Amino acid sequence: MANVEVTLKEMMAGIEGALGAAVVDYTSGMALGTLGGGKDLDLNVAAAGNTDVIRAKVRTMEHLGLNGDVEDILITLSHQYHVIRLIAGRGGNGLFLYLVLDKARSNLAMARHQLKRLEEQLEV
Repeated sequence: MANVEVTLKEMMAGIEGALGAAVVDYTSGMALGTLGGGKDLDLNVAAAGNTDVIRAKVRTMEHLGLNGDVEDILITLSHQYHVIRLIAGRGGNGLFLYLVLDKARSNLAMARHQLKRLEEQLEV
């Protein structure tokens, strides 16, 4: 089992092309922890904004009567991938992993696989 700090370090060091990472509580929009980012990538602002993305998707699924859970949400920008991975299972309700990748230096499929593994190990 890994805590938030260890998970963030593994996201940044273990996922090629990682530019920023956060563990976020989407009930409040607050980041429980961040690593990376910078002046052009404010992870706390991103955490709050992506909380709205998740809420909108969950609400839309309810209106459509869709069953199932959201595993992850991908936002593709011209030079970056933004991956939002909802945390399922014990104690993870209301949390998500947020990862920003450099599009030119990353392997999206591998990053998604690694996020799934980290999600399973995270204990909050």
